[in-house]
Amino acid sequence: MDLPTLTNLTLAHFLFTGAVLFVLGLIGFISRRNLIVMFLCTELMFQGVCVTLVAFSRYHLNYSGQTFVIFVLTIAAAEAALALGLVVLLFRRRDTLDALAWSDLKG
Repeated sequence: MDLPTLTNLTLAHFLFTGAVLFVLGLIGFISRRNLIVMFLCTELMFQGVCVTLVAFSRYHLNYSGQTFVIFVLTIAAAEAALALGLVVLLFRRRDTLDALAWSDLKG
């Protein structure tokens, strides 16, 4: 029995997948108030953009989009380390991860 091939997948399939990931991340970021969930939704949006970049890169047979994804993932990893440290610091100060508890910050 032959395994099914992925020859029927087009650029639209990958763009739709990237758009769904981005929209789910955006909805989660807007609707949730937990800082960790907001952070995870931001990472989901990054992944949606990465899927789109790789899809366009492959479609145009140009590797610059895939190279750019490596840089996006590197920045996302650095942002993850900083955000996790910030979330731990904020939790220690107020004993909550609710974003509304930090809305009264004074500049």
